[in-house]
Amino acid sequence: MANLTAELERERVKIQKAAEGVGLDFYETIFELVTYDQLNQIAAYGGFPVRYPHWRFGMEYESLSKSYEYGLSKIYELVINNDPCYAYLMEGNEHLDQKLVMAHVFGHCDFFKNNYWFSPTNRKMMDNMANHATRVRRYMDRHGVETVENFIDLCLSLENLIDRFAPYSPKKTPLPPVELSEEEEARHVSPAGKLKVHRGYMENYINPPEFVREQAARQREENQRSAIFPEKPERDVLSFLGQYAPLKPWQQDILAIVREESYYFAPQGMTKIMNEGWASYWHSKILTEKIMNDSEIIDFADRHSGTMAMSPTSFNPYKVGIELFRNIEERWNKGQYGKEWEECPDLAAKKNWNRNTGEGKKKIFEVRKHYNDVTFIDEFLTEDFCVEHKMFVYKFNKRTGQYEVDTRDFKLIKKKFLFQLTNFGQPIINVVDANHNNRGELLLAHLYEGVEMQPDYMQETMKNMCTIWGRPVAVATVLDGDPKIVSFDGTEFKHQSLASLPVGEGNPEKKD
Repeated sequence: MANLTAELERERVKIQKAAEGVGLDFYETIFELVTYDQLNQIAAYGGFPVRYPHWRFGMEYESLSKSYEYGLSKIYELVINNDPCYAYLMEGNEHLDQKLVMAHVFGHCDFFKNNYWFSPTNRKMMDNMANHATRVRRYMDRHGVETVENFIDLCLSLENLIDRFAPYSPKKTPLPPVELSEEEEARHVSPAGKLKVHRGYMENYINPPEFVREQAARQREENQRSAIFPEKPERDVLSFLGQYAPLKPWQQDILAIVREESYYFAPQGMTKIMNEGWASYWHSKILTEKIMNDSEIIDFADRHSGTMAMSPTSFNPYKVGIELFRNIEERWNKGQYGKEWEECPDLAAKKNWNRNTGEGKKKIFEVRKHYNDVTFIDEFLTEDFCVEHKMFVYKFNKRTGQYEVDTRDFKLIKKKFLFQLTNFGQPIINVVDANHNNRGELLLAHLYEGVEMQPDYMQETMKNMCTIWGRPVAVATVLDGDPKIVSFDGTEFKHQSLASLPVGEGNPEKKD
């Protein structure tokens, strides 16, 4: 297949049959053999051979290349959620490494195809990424490389401001971006109050200046009369900016491209622990039971243990994921679940509990299908599991110079773990008023859950948001323990206490 050597192709066929034999179900999977430099290029593009041109990808490539050359890191596998799936093997890896990677990849491909959280993703994203690259290059030809790249910078700084759950609601499913031709772009100017014109020479007849001014004034009055716009907080900030910010058509398209790619990658962040745990579980099972010979066991143990290593000060999704799947399988094989198990007061009886129910394999496939990381950890992370794997909260003791256990409180450990996973640990931002202070200013609200935003990150983001919105931007948040509205008018930042704002002047806490 593709450019694999005859030896690797034979192994691929064997591993694929073994994967299908244990119940894995995946799209056709195409393996490509590439050099380390080619693999670094693909990895810099987020796993795709072709992306739109931008300096960020070049910077990522330089980082990966230096890290590899200095021996600090090495990419073993790279697989793309697509139909067909594409995966890359690096030339020069040992034969066992290639077999391990192929088994691991089939686990990922099964997860991509069958996990619910990947179901709305575009399965032809390889083609879409190439189309995006072509469109961005056209815009660069029309408007200049620097102009387009600077706007991409703005969009990328806001790429995480989406509603990650929107694709799972029919009413909120994100629409794909639409490209305009150069002719359409030139005539597609439709600010508030203008009628769409399909013939340039008719512009002054259909949209006379006095008519446009009258319609724009009427639109402003309607916005001011409305209690709030949008009517409900809007979490998909990129979508809101795309619809209502004063952007040119090419800017709207680029913003839509960045947004579409953000939605494509979102499920990977939502299922990192499960996805890596599932792939690791199956590469371990397939290789040890069906593929390897005796001479490869020691080398496999060395590779596998290196991937699974987890120090007290770090978190390894591979390790936590694979051990949780194994734990679930064992518990459901022994019947260690349900009301009777939960309410059993006899610790000795629970330790030796084995009803031989044999439901383990069925259960892990069910979990693989329906859960994401938050629900996975919330439902299946138990106190016994944390004790067995030493999952405690640690802190650094300056006196001894060592990390020490800070707490063994299971509820606190689980709470902190879930908090880190929710929204990838990033702040949740909503648009609450696009006519703040009746001046067309944009008011955002930070969902404060005990962790304040970093002021430098917040300010840089607000600057970029202000550039796109074209008007002052404000954020209601908590700083130094006090509720405040931080505003930026394009030149300076101002802080105002929420408690000092009168009713109806942008205080989201005082509006019904």
